[in-house]
Amino acid sequence: MAELEGLEFGKSDFVLLDEVNMEQFMENLKLRFEKARIYTFIGEVVVSVNPYKQMDIYGKEAIDAYRGRELYENPPHLYAVADAAYKAMKRRAKDTCIVISGESGAGKTEASKYIMQYIAAITNPSQRAEVESVKNVLLKSNCVLEAFGNAKTNRNDNSSRFGKYMDINFNFNGDPTGGHINNYLLEKRDIHSPSLFYSMIGFSKEEIDSIYRILGTILILGNLQFETDSESVQVVGSEAVSHIAGLTTTEPDNVTKSLLYRTVATGGGEVIEKGHTEKEACFGRDAFAKALYERLFCWIVARINAVIEVKDYNPVLHGKNTVIGVLDIYGFEIFDNNSFEQFCINYCNEKLQQLFIELILRQEQDEYQREGITWRHIDYFNNQIIVDLVEQPHKGIISVLDEACLTVGKVTDTICLESMDAKLGQHPHYTSRKLTPSDKTMEFHRDFRIRHYAGDVTYSVEGFLDKNKDPLFQDFKRLMYNSSNPVLKEMWPDGQLSITEVTKRPLTAATLFKNSIVALVDKLGCKEPYYVRCIKPNEMKSPVLFDDARCQHQVAYLGLLENVRVRRAGFAYRQPYARFLQRYKMTCEYTWPNHLMETDREAVEAIVTQHGFQDDVAYGHTKLFVRTPRSLFTLEQERAALIPILVLFLQKVWRGALARMRCQRMRAIYAIMGCYKRFKVKAHFWEVERRFTNVRNMADYGKSVEWPTPPAALAQFDSITQQLHRRWRARQIVKNIPPSDMGEVRAKVAALGALSGERKDWGCGRPWERDYLSNVRDCPQTSSNFIRISKELRNKDQYNQVLFSGFCRKVNRFNKSTDRALFITEKHIYKLDPKKQFKVLKRLPLESMTGLSITAGVDQMVALHTSSQDDVLLYIQRGELCPNQDRIGELLGTLIDHFTRLQSGAELNQAKPNFTELAWLSINCIQ
Repeated sequence: MAELEGLEFGKSDFVLLDEVNMEQFMENLKLRFEKARIYTFIGEVVVSVNPYKQMDIYGKEAIDAYRGRELYENPPHLYAVADAAYKAMKRRAKDTCIVISGESGAGKTEASKYIMQYIAAITNPSQRAEVESVKNVLLKSNCVLEAFGNAKTNRNDNSSRFGKYMDINFNFNGDPTGGHINNYLLEKRDIHSPSLFYSMIGFSKEEIDSIYRILGTILILGNLQFETDSESVQVVGSEAVSHIAGLTTTEPDNVTKSLLYRTVATGGGEVIEKGHTEKEACFGRDAFAKALYERLFCWIVARINAVIEVKDYNPVLHGKNTVIGVLDIYGFEIFDNNSFEQFCINYCNEKLQQLFIELILRQEQDEYQREGITWRHIDYFNNQIIVDLVEQPHKGIISVLDEACLTVGKVTDTICLESMDAKLGQHPHYTSRKLTPSDKTMEFHRDFRIRHYAGDVTYSVEGFLDKNKDPLFQDFKRLMYNSSNPVLKEMWPDGQLSITEVTKRPLTAATLFKNSIVALVDKLGCKEPYYVRCIKPNEMKSPVLFDDARCQHQVAYLGLLENVRVRRAGFAYRQPYARFLQRYKMTCEYTWPNHLMETDREAVEAIVTQHGFQDDVAYGHTKLFVRTPRSLFTLEQERAALIPILVLFLQKVWRGALARMRCQRMRAIYAIMGCYKRFKVKAHFWEVERRFTNVRNMADYGKSVEWPTPPAALAQFDSITQQLHRRWRARQIVKNIPPSDMGEVRAKVAALGALSGERKDWGCGRPWERDYLSNVRDCPQTSSNFIRISKELRNKDQYNQVLFSGFCRKVNRFNKSTDRALFITEKHIYKLDPKKQFKVLKRLPLESMTGLSITAGVDQMVALHTSSQDDVLLYIQRGELCPNQDRIGELLGTLIDHFTRLQSGAELNQAKPNFTELAWLSINCIQ
């Protein structure tokens, strides 16, 4: 919409100006330039002012913002007109074109690049390789054409010295499949040095080498000099001729001959060679150099076309082939000295302006007819009279120039001007100094003036005839055609004819240009046009300077005011009902937030009626037409006042909706989490049940069954469950143990708990005899004596149970050892002398024992600690029952089991020390 940017940036569409005059137009244009708004609409036309600086309004984000949007949904931009042209082509399968015009330095070439980049960015979303290849070639072709077609001028450092029209072909999907380039009027300027040559597009190495050879030839020709020796002309320095011959792969003699002589055929068929004067030789040299460059440029364009042309296209298989044309062509030029080039350029702009007005009017008329709006005649300046002045057969300026060029004899520019004065003297748009002697702004015999649509332009006739003729001698054409370089030969097909076969004069430059422009206009006329009008804000290339007079001059000759008047002659604003309603429905109580009427048109009528605009609008079939901008501004102002209120209301409603959604989401999350946790718990129970169903029937009662990993919530429960299973499994195992073995089992369990893996081998896997001294198998020689002594001790000390007995070696504090026997009952610890019939050497109460210490190794050393500090250090000896038995574990387990049972008994004093803990601490201390 026109007010998207805000009023502080001016009117984004010139159609919405309060009054259409130059003062308001320039004021709005200047304001937008100063606010860095370089684009402004005139309806569907984009006016672009060169900012002379990089601007952050391009790139992917901007492309995404304009992709697929309508023309007025975003601020004015090149992307908007490019997208409109693309949508029209894709939706309606209609060929479209974008015409970019403006004077040198106004930014036409950059605008065409941005348009090409936008079209490339929005096409081929599937990234097909063949389509990407076409897009890359189309984009890169600009670099090559600029390298050869641009030059530094007094007004522009990188001025396009040619017009370019590119057709981009699209398939039914809207993806580019190829293209074609037409070039117009490559200006034949003096050649000083070639432009830089970029990355090539599908050119072979041989072709690239040939291009450099031609450029080298042009440079050498620019430095070639002649001198007059008596009556003949000679080339200064033979090295240059040899160098040219080497670069063009021709014979040096033929090069010299072409430079110094001209072959002429007489009426009788005789062929003669006419030597040049020094002036003629220089003229031929310059013409040859310029022709080389022009032929090279045209060949490059043709070569690019061969690469990008649509190949293997079948409408039956591939659908309709549509086209978007992009025209980047020079704008109207008015210099202090205007010559033949400006005449051709301004004629081209007259033709395009004529087409522009006709198409704009046609679009207006077609839209009115589609919408059922009564059409009324619009007065506008028809520049057909100026076009006829230039191109009319037998009477126009081009015809006069061609006639002068074809006339036999010496015809000068002055004579040609006199002929123009005679034939065109009565034309209202033509004059000269001879026809208006009092106008001293023109010179006699030199100047003539044309009143163009963009203003009066005075041309100097000097050089018109030379530039209109084909100045190149046939000798140069034949020289190049006979080159052994196939690329160079291909550029000069007209050199194939011999001098006697060349009878028809070639068309003049003006006629060739006219024919190409007529063809261009015909090509544009069958397409739906979109326009970009480029304006140069100043001559200093400054990003802040706005030259009012300079810009006003361009606005005038671009016909922008007339464009605004044509657009506003009927209705300044038109919009589909649905879109108009969407934007302004909040201004009417009957349409906000949604209307209840049968159609959108009725809702729009309600808005218009409420604001009293009935007499300022017309209702089409699908659109509302508003005649004056003021009605639209009134709606915009009311809308702008309502927007903050609506925004606050919507924010309140939306925040509430967000809060409710967050609450519902959290409730749902917690519900899901609860259900999931319950499911995980149940799943864990089911898995445990599945795995442990048959453990009663298993040999190991489920010891080999792996427990499933529990959820976090069941970690403690799982630990308790595993402990319960272990206790159950132990009980199942214990149930099967005979009562006679339970003492040994308890002792082994006690030893296992006390040692905690600190001793690798402690006798767990063997039966524990305990009373080894009474065992005949272990002590066959002394067992009978010990049995007798043990009975005596039983009678004396009244013990009931032997806890442990065996041979040992006692170590005293002097590190001396002696053989002894250790005998432990539930009441005493006896140290016996086996050599003296097991004489009792020491008797200690068992209850005085406070602990014992052992090592973590395989030795049989043990220290018995007593409360009287009368500790005993012993080394348990192995008997004959098994020479490698470890009896330390047996001793430890037996004592711990005994004291454990005593502590659990009612008769045990609770103040007694925990022997299990003491034993374990002692073990750790020994380590």
